[in-house]
Amino acid sequence: MVAEKCHFQEKMVTRIVDLRSDTVTKPTEAMRAAMASAEVDDDVLGYDPTAFRLETEMAKTMGKEAALFVPSGTMGNLVSVLVHCDVRGSEVILGDNCHINIFENGGIATIGGVHPRQVKNNDDGTIDIDLIEAAIRDPMGELFYPTTKLICLENTHANSGGRCLSVEYTDRVGELAKKHGLKLHIDGARIFNASVALGVPVDRLVQAADSVSVCLSKGIGAPVGSVIVGSKNFIAKARRLRKTLGGGMRQIGLLCAAALVALQENVGKLESDHKKARLLADGLKEVKGLRVDAGSVETNMVFIDIEEGTKTRAEKICKYMEERGILVMQESSSRMRVVLHHQISASDVQYALSCFQQALAVKGVQNEMGN
Repeated sequence: MVAEKCHFQEKMVTRIVDLRSDTVTKPTEAMRAAMASAEVDDDVLGYDPTAFRLETEMAKTMGKEAALFVPSGTMGNLVSVLVHCDVRGSEVILGDNCHINIFENGGIATIGGVHPRQVKNNDDGTIDIDLIEAAIRDPMGELFYPTTKLICLENTHANSGGRCLSVEYTDRVGELAKKHGLKLHIDGARIFNASVALGVPVDRLVQAADSVSVCLSKGIGAPVGSVIVGSKNFIAKARRLRKTLGGGMRQIGLLCAAALVALQENVGKLESDHKKARLLADGLKEVKGLRVDAGSVETNMVFIDIEEGTKTRAEKICKYMEERGILVMQESSSRMRVVLHHQISASDVQYALSCFQQALAVKGVQNEMGN
């Protein structure tokens, strides 16, 4: 993901369709009302009732004993890895293209002293089971090797285009972890998207996992935060690590109140987000000069590649779209990403599609990009 990301232009546009991510949603009126009236107390001391409600609800929903609110998904994954890998020099097996490995500042290594053992991700976000097993260190070599403690999966898998890991696959990885005395953590930033797309209850989908991080501010559209779930013992250790990392906050019921509304109102909207993503993908694959694998669009993400030989660059297409109020994410010079969410309508999708068509049809823009 490049640093320059299609920023707002100074010129005024009458319509904004923000497809950069599902993290860009604004709090709904119901969320703002819930925040304004939230009952709060000091959560670091363990007394915030609204935080307790959210954590209890999330633990029940995910089929785990306990839960903990954290400020971000990055902290949720970091805390989870550090709980499982509690000795410096421990090793975690994870996909080479996963979010923890690429987009979380190497925190598990720089802060936790945990060594990432990268294994190739397949195009669908999975990692071959035999490759995972082959990456597990032989205890007989502990004098030389890091000690394998943990396996991490990501569901949905963002860099694979929001692809879903099946419950059968997840169970197999869980069985492998148990066979070798390891733990399994799932980065479930968009686990509700996966559950809806697969038609599998979310608690069943993560049944094999020892811990799961769930982002509240992505697919389901809360303004802030994530929740990690696991056993009571795991969460007790996580609570202490959250404080160590500066994530202990006081009256967090204000934020948890909005998350409760998101759980109640927005999970049911995810299927519509997925349909709109497929609608957009089906339209984009017909645009000359663009390439979209519509068959790989399983949830709310669409990756758009510029065909080789086309005299265009992603940066210029982003600029053209932005000038018309359409915000998309530039991934590279030849790739863009769009993410659907509950504040994007079917009309917005059609408008975005028409703007993409215009961007590739305008000869002046293409000449500028070619030059």
